[in-house]
This record gives sequence, C-alpha cells and structure tokens, in this order.
Amino acid sequence: MPLHSARRAWPTVAVLALSAALAGCATTRPTQPPAATSAAPAPKLRAGLDPRGVDPFPSTYRRRSAPAVAILNANILTGTGAEIRGGGLVMAEGRIVAVGQVTPPPGATVIDAKGGWLTPGVIDAHSHLGVFPSPGVSGHADGNENIDPVTAQVWAEHSVWPQDPAFDRARAGGVTSLMVLPGSANLFGGRSVALKNVPAATVQAMKFPGAPYSLKMACGENPKGRYGSRGRAPATRMGNVAGMRRMWIDAADYGRRWDAYARKSAKGDAGDPPKRDLNLDTLRGALDGEIAAQIHCYRADEMAVMVDVAREFGFHVKAFHHAVEAYKIRELLAANDICVATWAGRWGFKMEANDGIDATAGLLTRAGVCVAIHSDDASLIQRLNVESAVALSAARQAGLEISDAEAVKWFTANPARIMGVLDQTGTLEPGKMADVVLWSDNPFSIYAVARKVFIDGALSHDEDDPAGPHRSDFELGQGGDR
Repeated sequence: MPLHSARRAWPTVAVLALSAALAGCATTRPTQPPAATSAAPAPKLRAGLDPRGVDPFPSTYRRRSAPAVAILNANILTGTGAEIRGGGLVMAEGRIVAVGQVTPPPGATVIDAKGGWLTPGVIDAHSHLGVFPSPGVSGHADGNENIDPVTAQVWAEHSVWPQDPAFDRARAGGVTSLMVLPGSANLFGGRSVALKNVPAATVQAMKFPGAPYSLKMACGENPKGRYGSRGRAPATRMGNVAGMRRMWIDAADYGRRWDAYARKSAKGDAGDPPKRDLNLDTLRGALDGEIAAQIHCYRADEMAVMVDVAREFGFHVKAFHHAVEAYKIRELLAANDICVATWAGRWGFKMEANDGIDATAGLLTRAGVCVAIHSDDASLIQRLNVESAVALSAARQAGLEISDAEAVKWFTANPARIMGVLDQTGTLEPGKMADVVLWSDNPFSIYAVARKVFIDGALSHDEDDPAGPHRSDFELGQGGDR
C-alpha cells in the first residue's frame, strides 16, 4: 500500500456575450530566459543545458471537434457563486458562449435538461490516477520514487499510464480535469502534471495546455517513517524540516549561480554555464514562483511550521493537502492566501489524521480560505460531488450558512485555482473552456448522476449512449468485445 494514502483499494442572469478573447490560447508558463539587456547577444546554449529552455515535454492535447450545443431548462450552479433557475448554456468552438436566458444559435444541437442541473466540470486537485493505476499491483506502483527523501527531479507525467481504467470511471463521475501528483513518501516528491480527462494513447495528449507545474512536498509521518525505519534521515519531524531547509539553501545558491551567468551572458563574457541539476531546477522554479508548492500535511502545528519555512526562503505554499486539522489555523491560512485540499469524513486512520472533523471545509470557507474537496483515491474521485455534500451537510449542522452555489466551488473553481488553471476552466463563464456536467439531480444529492459530460464542448460521457461508456485499451484487451 503506497504511503500517499492509508487507502487504496436563483435569480435570472442576463445573457453574457462571448468576448473578443474567446480565441485566446491558454495561459502558458514562460518558456525562454529574459531577454538580454545589453547589445551583446547572449550565448545560445546547446539543447538540454538551459533550465529555462523550451518545455521538453510539451502538451499535444487537441480538443475534439464538436457542434455548437445549447442546453435549456436547467438549474445552473456557475461556480462563481451564482445560481440560475430555469436557465441555459450555449457552447461552441470548445468555449462557453453564453449563460442565463439563452437562445440557441442556428444549427446548434439542443438538449432539454428537463430541470436537471448544470455545473462546471468536476476537478480533482489531488489524484494519483495513472501513477497508481488500476489494477493496483506492484508492477503499476509508479507514484513514489522512495529511494531518497529528496526526489524533486522526478515528474509524475513520466509515470502516468493513459490506459488506467480509472480515468473512464472518473469521467463518468463528471471529472473533466485533474492534477496527478507523486506520492508522499519523500520530503520532495517531484513535479505534478495537470491533465484533461480525455482518452489518449500518450500522456502528452492529455496534458492541460499551459498549466503550470507544481512541486509535491510532504511533512509528518510518511517521510520520517519511511526513512527512519531504514536507519536513515529523516527519522523525526525536526529531521523533516531540517532536510527541507537544507535543500532550499542549495536551491537558492543554484539560482544565484544561474542568475550570475545570465548577467555575464548579457555582457558577452559568460563562459560556460553552470551544470544543470534536475532536483534543483524544480526547487529553483518554486523559489522563483514558476512552480507551485503543494504540501501533504495533516497537523495544524506542522502546517504553521511550513508557513514559516516558506517565509524564510521566499516561496509560496499554494495548498496544504489532506490538512484535516486546517480548521484550527484557518485565520493563518487565510492571511497567507493558502488553499486547502481535503476530504469530509476521511480522518482517524493514523495518528496525524486523528483530529479531523466533517465540518472542516465549511469552517475554512467561512474564514475566507479557498477549499477543495479532493480524492487521493481511485474510488472517491468518482463521487467528489457526494463527498462535498457530506462536508456541506456537516457545515450546516454546525450552524454555518453555506449555499449550494458557494459549496459547488469545492469541486470546480477552487481546485482549478489550486492547479493554476482557473483562468481557463472551473466556472461557467463566457470564454472559458466548455467543461460542463449535466446532472440528473442537484449535484449535492446522493441520487445525482452525471448524465452528460462535456470536455471543451465535446460530449465525452453520455449516460444515454446505448454503446455504453468508453473503455480503455487495457479493459478491451482483457474483456474482448463490449
């Protein structure tokens, strides 16, 4: 069993017109070093020597061609805090065109929701699909490079198996995008990858175009238990923190050497560049704000220590993951603009997870913290809406007034924010990717089924399709014909 988890197993809104930015590309990471400020040209490095060079593993994702679609007579939770009763949505060319009281454009496919519910596509900000794929056998366990407490050099995308049948199951649960992270055996586990949940033969064809990378870190029991049991450091929580600080010092020094080289190259006298270090490339990216820090951490006291470490070295914690005690430090998290990706009822399965409560998401939301309900699990990813309903019910029982329109952000807008793609998806707004779910019922109902799932406007899962859902090549190979 991998260490990343203890389990394996509504007023009317006027029509919003499509903006001129509709055809704009996804926001992208900087792919080139800053231009030289001197007239002397900077030396061109040979391929593979420049840590700020072109992304070596670019996305090849292409949206499927699809006709314009108008969905009418729906109740809509937009992910922006608005609820629209009896409204509609129009999508075309992969983007949302209008939301509210809409008129189908000529030639559009018209779907009568018959009072069903529309939400943005479900997004999971903490998944291990593809790196711990199904079936869960040792030959598939590729999520933890647990040979050293520092493995920031590994990239999750190099382990993702696109044939994992769990991608299809997740799509049937409404999941349109997800962030796949390395496991939590190590202090620095490596880079994440953001995916569009589409069938593909390669991981590059699933990569969310322009999504930033994240760095997976872990504090607490996992790293100290993994290495302490081998008679190696870290063996304690203070050893965890010391190991992290040592690496941040190395990363800062590495960055200074590359910055010095860049200054000299601008003057035409740079000489040979520093030798690249894949570990430090990633850590330097986090220090420079290009790579987001995502930290597996359960206890409130340890999260507070991580906030101090981030302040010491000048990086920002994008989100604490699992974080069952986050409710104890919600003001600290809000003050530092740190999100939380958590569950509702999953706590108590080990000592550091012992003090969780079901109302955590509600308490954090009321304190102004960005909260996402995540899975960390190939089964739970299929029903993140129901896990969110559990959290919502607990919050209301605790006397917290949280609307459905606000709570839907827990599995749509907020995980998109954690992944760094909120400008592209996560809400139903004109110009955004047409990642949309039509539910049979209110998505916070245990009876709700994702009837139709659209990814970039293309119908990607349809409960009414007599041919049944997509099956991965692995399942077709094992099971023969449909």
